[in-house]
Amino acid sequence: MNYPENLRYTKDHEWVSLEGNIATVGITDFAQGELGDIVYVDISAQGKAMGAEEVFGTVEAVKTVSDLFLPLPGTITEVNPALEAQPELVNTDPYGAGWMIKMTVDNVSDIEKLMTAEAYTALVG
Repeated sequence: MNYPENLRYTKDHEWVSLEGNIATVGITDFAQGELGDIVYVDISAQGKAMGAEEVFGTVEAVKTVSDLFLPLPGTITEVNPALEAQPELVNTDPYGAGWMIKMTVDNVSDIEKLMTAEAYTALVG
């Protein structure tokens, strides 16, 4: 499994990359592996201001549907348009082309509350 050191992680298996006050969010390599083949990503929260750990969408795999939890408080500004036609990008490139949302973060220091790659690796084993 791959957990890039430059990202932060949640207990719900989302990853966050922060540039200024803009965060890019997706699900981890572990999460996509556990879900299996992803067939649909449903994110309808674009433009919404939301709190940390609120559900911002769902991921549908062949055998299950899983909620997506916002890692930090803020406003969702963009949904990855490529996922509508190619949801399998989440499986093949979870930290690149398979990103899910971009958001404006309310307080950039909140990223410190999220797990480092080392802590996330310890969580998932």
